[in-house]
Amino acid sequence: MAEQEGAGAQEQFTNGADNQPQAGLISQYVKDLSFENPNSPAVYQWSEQPRVDVQFNIGAQRVGEEFHEVLLKLEVTATAPSENKTAFAVELTYAGLFGIRNVPEEQIQPFLLTEAPRLIFPFARRVLADTVRDGGFQPLLLDPIDFNALYLQQAQAASGVGGEEISFDTSGNA
Repeated sequence: MAEQEGAGAQEQFTNGADNQPQAGLISQYVKDLSFENPNSPAVYQWSEQPRVDVQFNIGAQRVGEEFHEVLLKLEVTATAPSENKTAFAVELTYAGLFGIRNVPEEQIQPFLLTEAPRLIFPFARRVLADTVRDGGFQPLLLDPIDFNALYLQQAQAASGVGGEEISFDTSGNA
């Protein structure tokens, strides 16, 4: 029976028709990176730990018939609590190019705004940590983000306002 299933699967693709849903990461890259250390060298003599504020946004756009770019934008600002001076500021836009084929249109947006950022986040997190470390500070290791929960939260908020399309633009503090 396994031979029959294998033969059937082989016949399914011999005519060139590939009808199975497919989604995959093609490439990932730093799209934009900025690091500022405006109060150096005095910042290295501060006695108090800076307060760190993290904001993130997720965006997705179609860049071809079967290709989508997912952008994960992270903005981090560290300030001295008593002096309200900036220790450092980092802006990172990390992107992933995803190929999607034979996926129903209503399933593309949830994939691009939940699973795609989950796949590229660990790499963006490492770039951010390395950048902060290379700026002379302790590496900043962000906690994992539950993109699925954020998407569901946005979906519920949108359905409560009349069922309009979801615009996924989320900010978070760490």
